Amino acid sequence: RQLADVTLPTLPNLRLMKLAILTTLLASACAFAPASSPLPSSTVLRESKSDLRTLAADLNPVVKYYDPWGLSDANLWGSTEEQTIGWLRHAEIKHGRVAMFAFIGFIVHANQITWPWPMTNAGDPFPKAESAPAAWDAIPEAAKIQIMLFVGFLEFWSEANMEKHYMRGGKPGDFPDFNNKYIPGGALNLYDPFGWNKSLSPESKEKRLLAEINNGRLAMIGIMGFCAESELEGSVPALKGLIKHYDGEVMAPLAAGKGLIHIDGLF
Repeated sequence: RQLADVTLPTLPNLRLMKLAILTTLLASACAFAPASSPLPSSTVLRESKSDLRTLAADLNPVVKYYDPWGLSDANLWGSTEEQTIGWLRHAEIKHGRVAMFAFIGFIVHANQITWPWPMTNAGDPFPKAESAPAAWDAIPEAAKIQIMLFVGFLEFWSEANMEKHYMRGGKPGDFPDFNNKYIPGGALNLYDPFGWNKSLSPESKEKRLLAEINNGRLAMIGIMGFCAESELEGSVPALKGLIKHYDGEVMAPLAAGKGLIHIDGLF
C-alpha cells in the first residue's frame, strides 16, 4: 500500500466492501431518482422532490420515481433538500457521460482498435489489448498522469467557471464554455462544439436532455456489466464468452505496475 513513499492505512475488509459499493452505486442509485416540472428547457432546474417525481415519469413511465436509499432526503453535508438534489442530479449526469465514453471505449479496446500514429515521442504504438482495463495497464505511467491531470482540470474548470452553481439554483450537468480568453480564435462548447444545436426548439432540447440521462443510466449498467464479466466469467450470462478475462483489479486501476502513482493492494 504505497503511493510513492507514502504508506496508506489499512482498512478492514467490511469497510472496503461498503466503500466500493457506495462508490459504484451512488450515481446509479440517484440515477433512478429522476425529476421535474414542465418549465422551458433553458430554465429547468428540477431541484425539489416533487420535481424529481415529475421527471421520473418523463424518463421512465414504467419505473417512475425510484429512490430506495432515500438519497433525495439525505440533506448531504448539512445542505437543503434542493441543494442535495442538485448535487445528486449533477453527479448522475456526469457519471452517465463518463459511462457512455467508457462503454464505447471498452468495445473499441476489446476489438483492439487503436490510432494509427505513435502514442509516444519515442515512437511506441498504442497497445493492443483484449479489454480496456488491460489497455490502461499497458500504457506508460506518464500517459496515465496526463489523463488524470486533464480530467482534474476539466473538473476544476467546471466548478470554478459556471455562472450559477448546480447546488445554488444552476443547471445540473451544465459545463461552462471555454471562452476566447483561453481558446485562441473563439469559444469552445464541449457539448456542442460546432453549434449545431443552437437552432433547436426548446422541446427538442428537452427531449435530448432526457435521452442523455436515460442513455447515461444504461451505460452505467453496461460498463459495470463489462467489468463484472471480465473479472468473473459467467457473472453476466448475456456476456458469457464475449468478454475476455482480465487478471487485474478493475476497481483498483493504479494497482498494476510500479511507479509514482502505484497503489499496491488497496483493494
